[in-house]
Amino acid sequence: MSERPSGPLRADAQENRERILRVARDAFSADGDASLNSIAKSAGVGPGTLYRHFPNRETLVLAVYRLDVQELVDMAPALLKENPPLTALRLWLIRLAYYGKIKHALAAVLYAVTSDGLVGETYGPVIGAVTMLLQACEDEGTIRQDLDPDDILLLLGFLWRLEPNASWELRANRILDLVIDGMRVGAPAARRDSL
Repeated sequence: MSERPSGPLRADAQENRERILRVARDAFSADGDASLNSIAKSAGVGPGTLYRHFPNRETLVLAVYRLDVQELVDMAPALLKENPPLTALRLWLIRLAYYGKIKHALAAVLYAVTSDGLVGETYGPVIGAVTMLLQACEDEGTIRQDLDPDDILLLLGFLWRLEPNASWELRANRILDLVIDGMRVGAPAARRDSL
């Protein structure tokens, strides 16, 4: 089951597909049970157009999942170009927290349709992004040197357990502060500053 187009799409069809994905991401973030018809209406397309791109709910959910993972991976080098490494890491983790909120709303569908292939397809690039961000922080001396990217990703699993309610953002930021503070303990720059 693949939601990816089999060949190049016309420009207007590609625009429709991208708009449907953006609207679906927002709709699923607000309500994991958002209907496909409401998504089509919000995207300004008819149900037939939506179903041509995404034949069923699972296909759309997986496409949103893949879009989020790709954006998350692409964000790491962009953030490092524009920010100091520790700031880039923090901003990336905030995006991961938002992604966790979306995933929470879609957990049942993702669980039902996720295969080992999908996990393999997305896990490697995400670990690569985490590694890149950690390495930049280590090179700068702002985090400890013994952090394992797999451990960090496992630690951040709390993001998928937070209830997506009114206090979600506050709680996610508070917990991310604890994670960042823990990464900084024993950092070379912190040791230099204390001398």
